[in-house]
Amino acid sequence: MTTFKHTCFWRMMLLALLLAVTVCVQARKKPRRVQTQPVVTVRLSDNDARRFSYFYLEAVRQQEKGNYAAAFDLLRHCLEINPSSAETYFLLSSYYVELGEDSTVLSCMERAAALSPTNNNYQERLGQTYIKIGDYAKATKVYEQLAAANAGSPDVLTVLLQLYQQDKNYQGMIDVLHRLEMIDGPSEDITLSRMRVYSKQGKKKEEYKELCNLARQHPNDYNYRVMIGNWLLQNGKEKEALNEYHAVLKKEPDHMMAQMSLLDYYKTQGMDSLVKAQTESLLMSDKTENESKIILLRQVISENEKNRGDSTEVLNLFARLLEKPQKNADIAELCAAYMSLKQMPEDTVNVAFERVLDIAPDNAGIRLELLQSVWKTKDYDRIIQLSKTGVEYNPDNMGFYYFLGLAHSMKDEKDESLDAFRRGVSQINSDSNPALVSDFYEIMGDLLHEKGFMQEAFAAYDSCLQWKPDNIPCLNNYAYYLSLQGKDLPKAEQMSYRTVKAEPNSSTYLDTYAWILFMQGRYEEARIYIDQAVKNDTTHSMVITEHAGDIYYMNNEPEKGLEYWQKALEMADEDDDCALLQRKIKLKKYIEK
Repeated sequence: MTTFKHTCFWRMMLLALLLAVTVCVQARKKPRRVQTQPVVTVRLSDNDARRFSYFYLEAVRQQEKGNYAAAFDLLRHCLEINPSSAETYFLLSSYYVELGEDSTVLSCMERAAALSPTNNNYQERLGQTYIKIGDYAKATKVYEQLAAANAGSPDVLTVLLQLYQQDKNYQGMIDVLHRLEMIDGPSEDITLSRMRVYSKQGKKKEEYKELCNLARQHPNDYNYRVMIGNWLLQNGKEKEALNEYHAVLKKEPDHMMAQMSLLDYYKTQGMDSLVKAQTESLLMSDKTENESKIILLRQVISENEKNRGDSTEVLNLFARLLEKPQKNADIAELCAAYMSLKQMPEDTVNVAFERVLDIAPDNAGIRLELLQSVWKTKDYDRIIQLSKTGVEYNPDNMGFYYFLGLAHSMKDEKDESLDAFRRGVSQINSDSNPALVSDFYEIMGDLLHEKGFMQEAFAAYDSCLQWKPDNIPCLNNYAYYLSLQGKDLPKAEQMSYRTVKAEPNSSTYLDTYAWILFMQGRYEEARIYIDQAVKNDTTHSMVITEHAGDIYYMNNEPEKGLEYWQKALEMADEDDDCALLQRKIKLKKYIEK
């Protein structure tokens, strides 16, 4: 018997298979569904045996070559020669799985298993098929036969256990667990599983007996004594449970599981003062694992919130804990999260974030939260310092390059900013956030344009739009800078139009679109959009106003154009270059740059 080498070959096979079947409809009789029939072994003549062997081996060969349609057709022909071929039914079943013909799959597997009842591979596949269609009774029967044939294979018995659980056959589960124990020997997992079954059956005595047997088998492992105490506590036997906890703690005072269970006991008895004392004792103990401390702290916070308690009690508890040397930053991080939950002042929360970073400087999430907070303060030197450290510990996190580049840009340090963004894009991979990558390239394009590297700027914009085609700021800037150079105006117009459609009330985007139309000599259309730009201009932009003057002048309204130019000059700042605008006003005519 030959098995398939490729577990995912079916997707490649399906189209070719369906096409081949369609072609064969006229040349051969239609494929028939395999019907379940009584098992009859057909004795083949020597000639038919040779023919079957030839076509079967050829089918396997075609299958290995990836010619699945041919293999499928040859396998069906094999059945015509030998309808008693178990291996052919087995191989065909996998093809029918991919075709979605579940009933035919089942028929094939039933035939294969019936024709070769000692083939465990066929039997197991049949059992899996029954499970798939939800026929758990038949699946159970098959797996029981497999268990008998394999002398109780643990894998087979594990499936059988799940089948009995599905059917809520608890006695069957107990029997399977006993067989597993005979193979693997006694174990905690088997005992606990048997306890769960007895619990579902309501057999408390048997459940308790199993647990006591487990404790007797491991007399030096006090965890089992604690488990007995927990069982007693859950079943209303508080006094007996307390005796078990005390017995363990007498022999091993620092036994953490017993200490935690004792805390649960105090809670069930409503002993609030003892709960508080035990909780603090566990939290302050150096022997309590951090994971357990985090669980306890979450419980303290939950109870405090539930009872609308004073948050200062929780904060004082955190302060006392954080005075001790920390194995990791979990407690400090939980403290910061609690401060955020209680909406404490941002600078106070930032101090908590910094405490986390002092312990775990590679905590990227906390560092990014701190950066977002510090950004609001415009302390760009602090942002640069935080970002550089972030890059050192997390060089593949693009967020730190982003903040680093932006902070340098805000300080007008263009070279440093461009370097940060270039290093950031070097970290791009298949899992990168497309929106973030797009922003990187957009800002790089703007920086490169400011430095006069136009081709590099346009290449950056192209990369930006590959990652996020609807990056509106990029579309606007790209289109505007193309128009200033008089290049690719149709492309610029298409990009600019998309920005106007996305944000029809943006004076900046309306101005860009109007200017591109102007550059194409479409003055009347340009006037429509520049009017909207002026109407929506709440910033009193000199550029928009000057553009309005240019457009009105070319629409044969020189007086209106001159009026806009004069307004633009009044809006100019000291840093604006107004030489060309002043010449327009002096000569009272439009002058190209």
